[in-house]
Amino acid sequence: MKNVKVITKKTSLFLGAALLVSMPVIGSGVADGATKSKSSQRKVKHTQTHAVTTPAAQAPRIVTNSAPATPAAAARSSALSRPAATMDGGSEAIVVTGSLLRSARNTDSNPVQTITSKQIQQTSAVTLGDYLQRLPSIGNSGAANTQTNGFGGVSCTDLRNLSSTRVLVLVDGKRTTQDPGAACVDLNTIPVEQIASVEILKDGGSELYGADAVAGVINIKLRHDLNTGNITIRGGLTDHGDARTGLISAYKGWNFDHDRGNITISGQYMTVGPVMQRDRSWANPVQASNDPGVAPIYGSGYSAGMRVLSGPGAGLIANSDGSGFHNFTSADRYNYGNDQSLSNYLQSSTLSGDIHYRVNDHFIPYAQVRYTHKSAATSMAASPVAGSIYPSTLSNPLTLPGNAPYNPWGEDVVTQKRYTDFGGRRSETAVDNLQVMGGARGNIVANWEYDASMTYGVSRASYDTENMGNYRHILEEYGIRQLDPSDPGSAVTYDPTVCTSQRGCVLQNPFAPMSAQAANYGKFTQHDTAQYMLRDFNLRVNNDRVVKMPYENGGQLGLAFGLEHRSEQLSYTPDILAQSGDTTGNTQAYSGGGFNATEVYGEAKLNLLHNAFLARDLTVDAQGRWSHYNTFGNTQNWKVGIDWAPTRDIRFRGTLGTSYRQPNVYELYGGQSLGYAAATDPCAQVSSYAGLAANVIARCQRDGIKNPATFEVANSGQVPAISGGNAKLSPEMGRTYTFGTVITPRWIPGLTASVEYWHYTVKNEISSVLAQYALDGCYTGTATQYCSAISRNSNQQLNYVTTLDENLGGLKTSGIDFDLDYHVRVSPVDVLTLSNNFQQIVSYLQQNEPGGPWYNYAGRLFFAGSSGVGGTNGIPRVTNYTTASWAHDNLTFTYMLHYTGGMVWNDGTNDLNRQTAGQWKTPGIFTHDVTVNYRLHKWNFEVGVNNLLDKKPPFVFDAATNTANAIYSSAIIGRYVFAQVGLDF
Repeated sequence: MKNVKVITKKTSLFLGAALLVSMPVIGSGVADGATKSKSSQRKVKHTQTHAVTTPAAQAPRIVTNSAPATPAAAARSSALSRPAATMDGGSEAIVVTGSLLRSARNTDSNPVQTITSKQIQQTSAVTLGDYLQRLPSIGNSGAANTQTNGFGGVSCTDLRNLSSTRVLVLVDGKRTTQDPGAACVDLNTIPVEQIASVEILKDGGSELYGADAVAGVINIKLRHDLNTGNITIRGGLTDHGDARTGLISAYKGWNFDHDRGNITISGQYMTVGPVMQRDRSWANPVQASNDPGVAPIYGSGYSAGMRVLSGPGAGLIANSDGSGFHNFTSADRYNYGNDQSLSNYLQSSTLSGDIHYRVNDHFIPYAQVRYTHKSAATSMAASPVAGSIYPSTLSNPLTLPGNAPYNPWGEDVVTQKRYTDFGGRRSETAVDNLQVMGGARGNIVANWEYDASMTYGVSRASYDTENMGNYRHILEEYGIRQLDPSDPGSAVTYDPTVCTSQRGCVLQNPFAPMSAQAANYGKFTQHDTAQYMLRDFNLRVNNDRVVKMPYENGGQLGLAFGLEHRSEQLSYTPDILAQSGDTTGNTQAYSGGGFNATEVYGEAKLNLLHNAFLARDLTVDAQGRWSHYNTFGNTQNWKVGIDWAPTRDIRFRGTLGTSYRQPNVYELYGGQSLGYAAATDPCAQVSSYAGLAANVIARCQRDGIKNPATFEVANSGQVPAISGGNAKLSPEMGRTYTFGTVITPRWIPGLTASVEYWHYTVKNEISSVLAQYALDGCYTGTATQYCSAISRNSNQQLNYVTTLDENLGGLKTSGIDFDLDYHVRVSPVDVLTLSNNFQQIVSYLQQNEPGGPWYNYAGRLFFAGSSGVGGTNGIPRVTNYTTASWAHDNLTFTYMLHYTGGMVWNDGTNDLNRQTAGQWKTPGIFTHDVTVNYRLHKWNFEVGVNNLLDKKPPFVFDAATNTANAIYSSAIIGRYVFAQVGLDF
């Protein structure tokens, strides 16, 4: 089956010196790494991998429907909070994500999954992103802490593998600031110990929450309104002694003025050590080939010695001491796995507080503030260099002049080298995030209530990458002068004055090791900055009991209305050398822009029948939103739902709605950048095109490659690709429907089971043409319009492939969820709790160009991995997460099982098989976790083991880590042991 894949300085502006005391900086021993461009379109750094492209509010008086982790968390609400409303019949009414109106538990038409703080704490997760990766509905196209190359230490999530750009993350029901480099909410900045619960709306939510909620909504509810305190300390490490984790968290609340007011403050400090690739035998050395029936090769062709690619010396490599040359062999290949991080170093400090005061029932002002400083670091191998990169006009390829005294052949030769003289690349990211919200809520009249708030958020980031190469300085040290400086393919000559005229420059023999002074002149520290700003005004008015239906067994009509005005601005300012292209890493132009939106939304929920024959409950719900964007004008979205319970034992529910996503700032205004996309030059793999091989050969020869059979690419598995925004983009439009049933049989008390079918359709999908798709289309002759996007240099190497954002085609995906929860008291002191979340993907259809064919990627693993946040890594048909807990008095034992189904590998054009690859599929994988918790008065003790059997991740030929690091993150870390102690006061 053919498948084509879509593919600062630290700023402490915000809360003053008192906050900064709790924010240590990264020490000198921290491992850092890859340079970065903006994460939303961030390209993988040049690592010589054999990889290919991938396809593509706080409502009034919310009552959290989750069990608290400790008695402190279950402390009584202050007198500020009214008792929760009840539905007819006495069941508690709550506001759940997906609606602005209260409803009884499990009686809403929207499929919502609730995660309690206890469920998070019983795992090894110290960030919310780490926990969410366990859930079947969470895809792998966001970013995880095991993705280090070009991801900047962010943790972004997605639903249904629809990308992090199509899920809306809220905090306490309202929008929150995004990471300025990734254009998504970084879950590493949310303090995990301050989370009360998480609600996941597994259905479109644009009609209530606005753009981005195409796949659904993740609402993170934090702890508020407390009058007790808690301090928790956690530590952990792997059985290798790495990934050392430390966490300390505390919160305390006070009521004042006879319980009319409350102040709650909380803080958390967290640090997670890195895992180095050299410390995992399965990840090192890195396999770089996967041909059938042939022993694989390992490492990169970019060696530490200067390698000659053309002329009389072709095939030679300089001796490490500069004494001469020898023939290049597999022993000279560079094992970059010794230098790379498998997981990021993370450090996060958070301080937050909120206050509210009941003046009277009509006016309850409140304010919240949250500040986070996050640092991340990663390591990569030294930069490989083969020439200049777009838009630089410096010499490309790296050509040593025939008249240079160090050139023994007397004619120009093309070379390449990995500049280990500079040392490994070290990348440090620092992000300061501040969010302030103020507002008031209360009763208007009768049952009408309001909530008005204003949110201001700003996130500022700096990205520092050490040991990057300054290509202009390298050429100067070799005495290379272009005859035409405006042409990268210009002839070159040896001219020592280009160096001697520059302060600090030292002439060097490129075939000998660099001196320390020369290395210092040839390298630099790249410094990029970014900023995101949010302003959001929100007014909500609701009444759960407007009127009762005037007939027997009629229920209540609830109404809710809202007004929202928000503006978002984002900018990314790269280092001046990155903008000019004179660096040995990626190039990046300035990005900046913004938009504002004014929106009106509403909801009507009508309980048609209640406690009637064959209608214990029959409720219909309608939602709508009108939006005006200064960039795209007006749009409307709607959603209808129905919930019918013929008896107390079973109910049926369904929804149908539309969705809308306007392009984000990077997609609209992103400056063009050059990175390295996962793809392979068709002229280097002619035989893989079978019946179209003749077309490929003819096109390669037309481009100057006389014999493709002997053609050797400089960047095996990667091609230079230009990406960037497009101001002419149109918004995405979508439609979602779900239907299912919830079973709560009275004869099995404590059991809840649900089955849900879901289906998403996205039109005008915003993405970029895949580099591999463009190359294949051009060279096979099936899509020659892409030939104009491909450029080669004078050495016939790919100069770049242009892949800007466009409205490409469409996306359709569907599946089935099965969820089960069972809580039973076995004896007066023993309680058994079982929970299971299962997802089956029915289809995942992608259209890679307007009007093009549809491809089903369900059950496919894109073995190259994604090149940045939002890229899909694989679509397992089956995923499952099971937990089982046994509580005996104060002792609780919990077992957790996670399963990811097997997948067939896809290379961007075809599924691999035993005729085309040495390995071509990945089996399903189980991982097992256990925790033991003991409660002693006010103390709470917990120990646990993650990945109990030390399951290794399955081999995946990504030529970077030997696995799919976005999919098998828990197995990548290995067996992990942790202990935690908490005290309530």
